[in-house]
Amino acid sequence: MNTALTIAGSDSSGGAGIQADIKTMTVNGVYAMSAITALTAQNTTGVTEIMEVTPDFLSEQLEAVFTDIYPDAVKTGMVSSVDLIKVIAATLKKYDAKRIVVDPVMVATSGAKLISEDAVEVLKQELIPLATVITPNIPEAEVLTGMTVKNEEDMIRAAEYIYGRYGCAVLCKGGHQINDANDLLYADGGYKWFKGKRINNPNTHGTGCTLSSAIASYLARGFKLDEAVELSKEYISGALGAMLDLGKGSGPLAHNYMILRNERMKK
Repeated sequence: MNTALTIAGSDSSGGAGIQADIKTMTVNGVYAMSAITALTAQNTTGVTEIMEVTPDFLSEQLEAVFTDIYPDAVKTGMVSSVDLIKVIAATLKKYDAKRIVVDPVMVATSGAKLISEDAVEVLKQELIPLATVITPNIPEAEVLTGMTVKNEEDMIRAAEYIYGRYGCAVLCKGGHQINDANDLLYADGGYKWFKGKRINNPNTHGTGCTLSSAIASYLARGFKLDEAVELSKEYISGALGAMLDLGKGSGPLAHNYMILRNERMKK
């Protein structure tokens, strides 16, 4: 069985972060492992408390994974501390990690900054250049480029800039009122659009975590990047289309919709 490692924070409500990543990796056919960067007290209505792990403890988690069950792919999520980003980058270099998917979680959907300016700079300098692909949303693409992104042409320019500066492929995620969930993959000097139908489901908690984890899963299984993106988009559409409705706020996706569908078919 192929293996994948997620390096991210814990979501106590299970919709995003480590929990979403493990669910996604499992149902998409890989053995999931984790290194936790922070514990959070959160649910569908918001985050009430965050307790970050120490750099030493994160390092110990990563060492435990890489020295025993070497991951075929790695996904990183929200990491808000300069020191933690440095630990991750150093460990990925030390063990020559392959097929790295970086979800550069910097800006919330509301537009609020999630990490400090110092952490953004270290992310740019040390982690993003190691990535096989990064998966920024529109506000994150703007932070990485200093550009304003308001249409599909801007998305192409921003992705080309990121590719040229950091040397990694870019999946620039649509939405944010630019298009109907169409994502742009810029890789190897060219780009490809992945069209998506906007699904009228307000429960979208953890969609970014889920997409990046699905891409890591398919890369771990040996799929080419564009194939991994296409399969992951299909998975996200199915998980949203299942219309799971839990909690009082923006609820989670139905990560296990394929299992539920198969169980219903047996009845």
